[in-house]
Amino acid sequence: MAGTVTMYSTTWCGYCTRLKGQMNREGIAFTEVNIEHDPDAAKLVESVNNGNQLVPTVVVVPASGGESVALGNPSIAQVKAALDS
Repeated sequence: MAGTVTMYSTTWCGYCTRLKGQMNREGIAFTEVNIEHDPDAAKLVESVNNGNQLVPTVVVVPASGGESVALGNPSIAQVKAALDS
């Protein structure tokens, strides 16, 4: 699957663990950024989630090379749809 996926997470987030497993099973490559260790990443997450540090936040650049989209706590179906758009 083409496109790029960046997942912003924390070590303690169960939703993050679940989504990582789902993306691995689906063969979706992603880069993970821990917002607890990266203040700039935490600010980015806040900027796309109305000031909240919502994790997982996933930023997808679609296969078409179109505009990136930020998804707060997405399902695997939402991630796949964003990649295909």
